[in-house]
Parts: sequence; C-alpha cells; structure tokens
Amino acid sequence: MDVRQLSTLVAIADHGTFSAAARALYTVQSNVSSHIARLEKELGVTLVDRSQGGLTDEGIRVVERARRILNEMDDISADMSSRNEDVSGQTRLGVIGTTARWLIPRFLSRLGDEHPGVRVIVQEGATSSLVPNVLSGQLNGAVVHLPVDDPELVIDPLFAEDLLLLAADGHPLAEHDTIPLADLHEVPLLLPPPGSALRRVLERAAASADMTLRAQAEVDGVRLLASLAFDGFGAAIVPATAVPTWLEGSFHRITVPELPRRVVAFARRRRPSPTAPTQAALDTLRAVARDEGSRQHGVHPDAAAIPFTRSG
Repeated sequence: MDVRQLSTLVAIADHGTFSAAARALYTVQSNVSSHIARLEKELGVTLVDRSQGGLTDEGIRVVERARRILNEMDDISADMSSRNEDVSGQTRLGVIGTTARWLIPRFLSRLGDEHPGVRVIVQEGATSSLVPNVLSGQLNGAVVHLPVDDPELVIDPLFAEDLLLLAADGHPLAEHDTIPLADLHEVPLLLPPPGSALRRVLERAAASADMTLRAQAEVDGVRLLASLAFDGFGAAIVPATAVPTWLEGSFHRITVPELPRRVVAFARRRRPSPTAPTQAALDTLRAVARDEGSRQHGVHPDAAAIPFTRSG
C-alpha cells in the first residue's frame, strides 16, 4: 500500500462518494477507483460498499489507522521544516467550548504574530470526545477539563476556574446570592452525564458534603447546560466562563462556597514528543492564559490557585 491509496480512502470517508473524493483530491474519479481497487486487492478485503455507499466495517478500521499515519507524516514534515528558529507546519488542537470562546481568538492572534509559519486546525468539543482523539493521534493536543486519567497523556495545567450555580428568574433558587452545597441535596439540577470530567468533580464535592445530586436532566455540553438554564429549563452548575461577560439577561449567578474550582489543562500524548508547531502552540496557550485569564470572570491563572501539578 502507499500514501496515495490511504489518502484516497480517507477522502472517501470524509466526502462520501468516489466523485466527491476525486474533486477533493483534484484528480479524476477513475484514479480514485484504481487506488481503492489496488488497496482492497492488497489487503484482501472490501473497503467501500459500492451498492450502499460508504465504508464497510473493514474500511472504517483501515481509515482510523490511515488517519494516524497521514497525521504522523504531516508531523514529520513539520518537525523537519522547523529545524531552525522559524517554526512552521501544522498542528491539530482541540478545545472545550467555554474556554474556546475567550482563549482561541487571543491565541490565534498571538500565534500569528509570533509564529506566522504555524497553521492551526481547531476542533471544538467536550473533554469526553477530545481525549480519545488525542490518544488516537487525530489531534496533537487539546485544552480539556480535568480530571483526565490516562498514563499515555501528559497534562499541563493552564488555569483554575470557579464553578457557580446558574438559575433564571422565577426559579426557586434564583432568590439566593449564595447557597450551601448541602441545601442542594436532592434538588433537581441540570447536570453533565455520569463519567464526564465536570460530573466527577461535582460528585466528589457532593460526597464531601454528605449530600446527593439529583439530575433533572443530563447534558454533555457545558454551553448547552448554560443555555438551558438561561431559558428557564432548570438550574445548572457550570464553570464561570459558561456565562459570557457581555451577556445580560434575567438570570442569576449563585455562589456555592463548597464547590471546588475546575482545572483546565493542555493534554497531549506522552509519545511521540510534541512537534515543533505543537510546542509553539502550547507555549502560546500558556502565555495567553497567564496574560488574559485574570481578565475573565472566575478564571485564576496563577499557579497557586491551580490544585494540580504537571505530569511529565
């Protein structure tokens, strides 16, 4: 097999048909068909379902590995082109949505000024979806919400962030400015799903307060949790940056003193070492978090506020 065959199969996975893949690869459909036929013959399996469209189960498995191979090849090129002081090449980064809102515009601006040769592909998502993509090599790294427990990852904390209770006018909790966590025992709340990073933090806090969190609904997405709370569907515990500083409306931020701060960190694979563009991106993320984080409501970039140490 060769790179052209793998690139062709990935293009079919991304674009759906032989003709669409041909357009994306700036070639003709007969070349796409030829590359796939040769790859199928070499592997002894059918990769593309010609009658139904899309990939077969075997095709999906091959595409997963092909993406990693192609990404590693891009990373090799990026490292070799960055041997001197000028860093160039591509890095693929993920970021959780609430942090992306304020961090990414400033990050891209500074990275463009300091490393104009670096091109960044940014994927927004929840920690639960970003971490597997880092482990698989589809992303070079991601800004995620801790805890993330995987020995294959190196964790670099960026900042800590307050958690607060959000409730719209008319909700029974909206009359409070501050409320003890124990008073939320069995109160219906909009919560992240079990196993998610934020839910694990909340469950630990609840256990320490000898109380039980009760889910009115479980939603995997902090910004959606906040939106539902804004619209009066229920009260939600969210990070401070889930509420944009410019947003005005009939809702209340309620302090819950026993809630810990969440820690936002950069996660990358332990091996191989980060590419030069990825390291440049991480250095820039650190600088932006340090310089701009304190201007965000509830964000604490100083090391003393982060209850976590880096993993090496």
